[in-house]
Amino acid sequence: MYLGQKVVVVLPAYRAALTLKQTYDEIPFDLVDEVVLVDDKSPDNTVEVARKLGLKHVVEHQKNTGYGGNQKSCYDKAKELGADIVVMLHPDYQYTPKLLTSMIALIGNGVYPVVFGSRILGGGALKGGMPLYKYIFNRMLTLGQNLLMGEKLSEYHTGYRAFDRKVIDACDYHRCSDDFVFDNQMIAQIFWNKFEIAEITCPTKYFDEASSINFSRSMTYGLGVVHTSWRYFLARTGVLGWKLLGPRTATP
Repeated sequence: MYLGQKVVVVLPAYRAALTLKQTYDEIPFDLVDEVVLVDDKSPDNTVEVARKLGLKHVVEHQKNTGYGGNQKSCYDKAKELGADIVVMLHPDYQYTPKLLTSMIALIGNGVYPVVFGSRILGGGALKGGMPLYKYIFNRMLTLGQNLLMGEKLSEYHTGYRAFDRKVIDACDYHRCSDDFVFDNQMIAQIFWNKFEIAEITCPTKYFDEASSINFSRSMTYGLGVVHTSWRYFLARTGVLGWKLLGPRTATP
């Protein structure tokens, strides 16, 4: 608990057997009440490792649903458990769990309803070994997104995110893609509902066991991001509505 608020950490897992224990061991359990792992039909023994670690909440997909489909199951389970604060942490150890304390505190004290761990602030991405082409791709996409969406994030592409429960409830995330562009579509829903996003500097690590997508998948993701940004721009300027966004009903 944090100030009487239930904290649930969700781990969207795929081929995380080699890094799950290292990630899990650094979670601050003095603050975190529950940990949920959703395995997206991994071909390795991720589920077996999770059970050996003593995870009580392990959801096994019977077929691979994709990164977005995995997150949908994560947030559904967190809501089922009565979470007040939800943190998505990748179990590939690319992001350090040691930032959980700060992210939880910002939300739990009512400072911000959403907190992202940014690899760009402080130069953590290149220091941590992010390939140069991915860094350039990240910066170009983020610049375009800020212009089209009318926001000022340092990075739209981090996988380290914490939410107040009211944000999860306000976002119709089941309308979002099951693929990697899910993250950007959910950001569009967050901004559409007038929630502010805080960012904190996040060191990152790139190594063989860390999840990553290849160049072809990166291009597909990039095109999805551009499409999301333009559709949001058209919606916010009143030119063309977008069912994914829905009405502005949230009260931050």
